[in-house]
Amino acid sequence: MTSLPVIPARPLQRAYDYIVVGAGSGGCAVARRLVDGSDATVLLIEAGASGIGVPEIYDPARWVPLGRSAYDWGYDYLATPHVNGRVIGIPRGKVLGGSSSINAMMWYRGHPMDYDAWEAAGAEGWSFRDVLPYFKLCEDWEDGKTEFRGAGGPLRIERSPALHPVAKAMLDGSPDIGIPVVDDPNGPGNEGVCYSNFNISGGRRWSSAKGYLWPILDNRRLTVLTGSLAVGLGFEGSRCISVRHLVDGDVVETRARSGIVLALGTIDTPRLLMMSGIGNPEDLKRLGVPVRLGLPGIGRNLQDHPLVQACVFRSRKPLGPVLDQGGGTMINWKSKASLPQADLHAFPVQGNSAEPRIRELYDLSGDVFSIGCGLMRSKSVGHMRLLSADPGGAVEIDPNYLAEPEDLEALVIGMEAMMELAATRAYADWFGGYLAPAKRLSRAEMVAFIRDACSTFFHTCGTCAMGKDERTVVDPRLRVHGIEGLTIADASVIPIIPTCNTHAPVTMIGERAAAFLLGTA
Repeated sequence: MTSLPVIPARPLQRAYDYIVVGAGSGGCAVARRLVDGSDATVLLIEAGASGIGVPEIYDPARWVPLGRSAYDWGYDYLATPHVNGRVIGIPRGKVLGGSSSINAMMWYRGHPMDYDAWEAAGAEGWSFRDVLPYFKLCEDWEDGKTEFRGAGGPLRIERSPALHPVAKAMLDGSPDIGIPVVDDPNGPGNEGVCYSNFNISGGRRWSSAKGYLWPILDNRRLTVLTGSLAVGLGFEGSRCISVRHLVDGDVVETRARSGIVLALGTIDTPRLLMMSGIGNPEDLKRLGVPVRLGLPGIGRNLQDHPLVQACVFRSRKPLGPVLDQGGGTMINWKSKASLPQADLHAFPVQGNSAEPRIRELYDLSGDVFSIGCGLMRSKSVGHMRLLSADPGGAVEIDPNYLAEPEDLEALVIGMEAMMELAATRAYADWFGGYLAPAKRLSRAEMVAFIRDACSTFFHTCGTCAMGKDERTVVDPRLRVHGIEGLTIADASVIPIIPTCNTHAPVTMIGERAAAFLLGTA
């Protein structure tokens, strides 16, 4: 790789106008817009490394092993009976760009109804009409600006320049099972099969770090501090005025003159709040943390999309080199015709993407391809709670997967459709038989398979939900209830999980958070 940026080594000041904690999809957007839109000084604190120049981060085909690497926080979901007692890992990026630097590079914002539901739930001013301009601000869409798409924004978005044959088979075969072709899943509707939108350009990942931060690293008003774990917040009365964070192993307290933005993500934003005495009083007392402010909604409302990993099929021939990030197309469709919008989602995998338990139960050797199938309108809601108030201490994270019978029923329907899809004419050159499941299953058998195969889309959200009632944590301008000078700009503020990957919504949230702080929204 050439022309890699360098993070200037600037001495840490005692105070900045703004401190942004967490350099993921939301934090990168906030930092960029604060620097561009004002004369403010900005400190961006990131616990992970810079990631600059790491080949695995920039090669789209090498993204999967980044989970459980040095660039991942290493979190797990709680093992529950709903998933047959299995531990499910949830990769979360610990690096500049956050999860946008280790994810599958999907740019997808779901259906307009998702955001209208946010507003109906109490997030006033977050309807699709309200958020669309901020989605467009993020985008540099390959087809240029339209009513629904943006151009010239920090994040480059492209389709696959050359689909892998198993991805093209999904595109060509879906109409045979009643799923139409849709041109753009980020348009007025998303139901159908389509090319995926990727944060990939020139065969390289286009992360939030690359898009939002790299162009402003030389700006002297921005200080980027990597390898610095936030361990607490400081207050004067009801105002948050500082961040305590580790620098070379020592705790340093840095003040903010105008405001502090938390963008540590769905797990670590509530963790930092609770460590600082803000949370459910019962939880704080259990941890021995003095209660500064009782906000019982912190850590509640955790949501994620369940993903069945996966339908695996024998391939008639070798699949060849991995193209794009191993996918290329996707499907959104309804488990029931009466639903107002698509709830099921599927994508091709150029190889074996089965969960460890499925690999134990089935012989998946040889040439194989897969289809991942999941639920984007899941009803099950869980929680996260600290088991220790120590920095980096144990945490319990439970999405409550498959607790709601409706979720399980929809996944059965989705899996059956994917097994039908693989047998269509479009797959004739590739489909060599069923491997996992090894045959068409009864409903009871399919339920058992799903419990063994259930995994995560990595779309954890909701633990500091936006709204106005006692269950929420931030108001519709993303300010923490009862605390001045403290804003949250990450997936934790999402009140209802949207029917999409969360990178695009969180980037939009970051754009809006900066606009609120700058007084332009």
